[in-house]
Amino acid sequence: MDEREILTWDTFGRAARELAEQVVASGFVPEVVVAVARGGLLPGGAVAYALGTKGVGTLNVEFYTDIGQTLADPRVLPPLMDTSELPGARVLVVDDVADSGRTLALVMEMLATQGAEARSAVLYTKPRSIVRPDYSWRNTDLWITFPWSAEPPVPGAPGTSAE
Repeated sequence: MDEREILTWDTFGRAARELAEQVVASGFVPEVVVAVARGGLLPGGAVAYALGTKGVGTLNVEFYTDIGQTLADPRVLPPLMDTSELPGARVLVVDDVADSGRTLALVMEMLATQGAEARSAVLYTKPRSIVRPDYSWRNTDLWITFPWSAEPPVPGAPGTSAE
């Protein structure tokens, strides 16, 4: 079996809080937290709660299709977040991992073109990432098993094959 980094639910709670503490210590006060879906949904919500930030949005970006398999380029999927009120806003982008960094780069570029003052926070950063997140809980070169994706989808759920 391949060695993996395993994040448990208990450790996730501590990790999200420690990530929020890094943001507070830096003096950055986000008005909006943008969670990168799907992997950043739970970390984004947890960090927003820890920061007391009520403005939360999501951007759904598809890049990984399976373990170690990606599309040629990350792409934003609908529904699209309304970014009309972001010019000048302080935005914290939260994702689960900066692996290649390409998803995070796409989101940060999108927000910059909207005039947002954006910073990024991730639970994990991989050494090969082309983006160095502003805040990161841990560095690892291992494949990560997150508690929300440790199990396969429920049989018969949309997106599963019924045999």
